[in-house]
Amino acid sequence: MLTLIQNDQEVPAGNLLAWFSEFKIPFQIVRPYSGETLPSISDISALVILGGAMGVLDSCRYPYLLAVRTLIQQAVLKDVPLLGICLGGQLLADVLGAPVHSQRNGEMGLHSVAVPESATSDPFFYDVPRVFTTFQWHNDSFEIPVGAVCLASSPVCSSQAFRHGANHYGLQFHPEVTRSIVSSWIESFGDGHDPTRIMEDFLRAEDEYFAVSRKLLENFLRIAQLLR
Repeated sequence: MLTLIQNDQEVPAGNLLAWFSEFKIPFQIVRPYSGETLPSISDISALVILGGAMGVLDSCRYPYLLAVRTLIQQAVLKDVPLLGICLGGQLLADVLGAPVHSQRNGEMGLHSVAVPESATSDPFFYDVPRVFTTFQWHNDSFEIPVGAVCLASSPVCSSQAFRHGANHYGLQFHPEVTRSIVSSWIESFGDGHDPTRIMEDFLRAEDEYFAVSRKLLENFLRIAQLLR
């Protein structure tokens, strides 16, 4: 079954839930932060690892991250399709041996992301513009793992997306947020930023953002052979 791992109460699956339902994809959400046990990798057809306010090295404060990291390792070894979003992408990069930097190349709010010519044939970006606007909320950033392919970059953060193997994807940006999630993050984590500008920018570009995000999810489901 398609499995979503929610690492943080404040970082839910957002629009992904509506789109999974729209595409009629059965799924389960597992919340290890609340003590829920992660499933066996043999019971997972595809894996989505969501973000969180913590970092990949914060397992002393959040010990369940060790179990999430192990599940990612198993997905890589068993070739289970995987999509890591923000912290999820950083955990995937870490599992693959790439550095993850704390407090480096951070972005908050809407930013443009560019897909290089070399990556336009990747199925994850099928029918997605070469340059698109998406939502960012990160202080940490990953480097591209050795053997992986860089798929996208932004002016501030050159490593926005990568593919490892045929079906393991790490993203730095967030394709799942809703206006209520954006509002919640501004209230909880937005110190030092202009909350009015962030929300106004999001609302202004909301239709474009949703269209691109939905297409990326659809593409991942096709890569995972969950959607025809």
